[in-house]
Amino acid sequence: MEGRWAQVWQVALALLATAALGIANSNSPPPGTLNYVEGQVSVQGQVQTQKSVGSTYLEPNQDLESGSGHAEMLLTPGVYVRLGDNSDVKMISPGLADTQVQLLKGSAVLEVDELFKENNMSVVVDGTRTRLEKNGLYDFTANPASVKVLDGQAVTYEGDQHVNLKKGREVLLAENQPLKEQKFDKNQVENDPLYRWSDLRSEYAANSNVQEANALMAYGGWWGPGWYWDPMWMDFAWMPGWGLGWGRFGFPFFSPWAVGLAPYYGFGVGGRHYLYPVNTHADPRVAAAVPRLAQPVTKGAPGFHALPRAMAMNRGGMSPGRSGRFEGGETERGFGGMMGPRR
Repeated sequence: MEGRWAQVWQVALALLATAALGIANSNSPPPGTLNYVEGQVSVQGQVQTQKSVGSTYLEPNQDLESGSGHAEMLLTPGVYVRLGDNSDVKMISPGLADTQVQLLKGSAVLEVDELFKENNMSVVVDGTRTRLEKNGLYDFTANPASVKVLDGQAVTYEGDQHVNLKKGREVLLAENQPLKEQKFDKNQVENDPLYRWSDLRSEYAANSNVQEANALMAYGGWWGPGWYWDPMWMDFAWMPGWGLGWGRFGFPFFSPWAVGLAPYYGFGVGGRHYLYPVNTHADPRVAAAVPRLAQPVTKGAPGFHALPRAMAMNRGGMSPGRSGRFEGGETERGFGGMMGPRR
């Protein structure tokens, strides 16, 4: 057993060393990259299809618009923007340190699975700017204009006014009315079609993460935390830099050196979710509770003979030791102490 753990730690240290050398990698999908298309979606009036994923991205002042359909766009590593039907979002600033989008029409959900204090992440709705302060899940609508914090923390600014929003609170952006936070109906939000679609997309993102993390273990090419192209799911997979992280919908994301421990089954103890590896074939009740993660890949498996588009988004100061920690669901350092999100 000791020899096995020694080998695991040797692999982990080697991967971390590779990550440190790869921070300057330039093959990076910029904020505004299209990651999924379903139905009628366009960028600046140009129709987008699933073939556009990974190669189309928004320049400043360009619009991503949906008709009868949905779209997913990447911002900084670990941050997803998901659009509902008949929605329009404009890219204001695609910088890594200053990322700002504007919702012009319809609705959008932002899943923020990784946010550093250096990130200035904000969303503009009806002339009002909301800065996202923590990892979380945020719902924006344009008509009627509102901001909801499903999980996390945000600050909404309008002129010389501002209001702090925490989990379970919203602000209605009524014209000529002072900003005032209030509760919202959680059940109503969770029954919204965009919320349910975003939940499903988050599960698919977890599948993509496990598939690509296994491929990186088998073939190499890991450059540290960031977005990596997954040729099987045909999208960019979010890859934490250390251990295990948690998406805001409750699905786990593994770094390559920790993916061999998937899948996990968690249960709440004292407000936390402790994780233990399980045999999903032994008990169908457990198997049903475990996210439908992709099976580990072995070297030589079909579809992984080459990874020409494997890319990672990295930035200076983004060290492997810092990535993978989630506010409200931090990753504990080391094996045996990994915990899921607080509920």
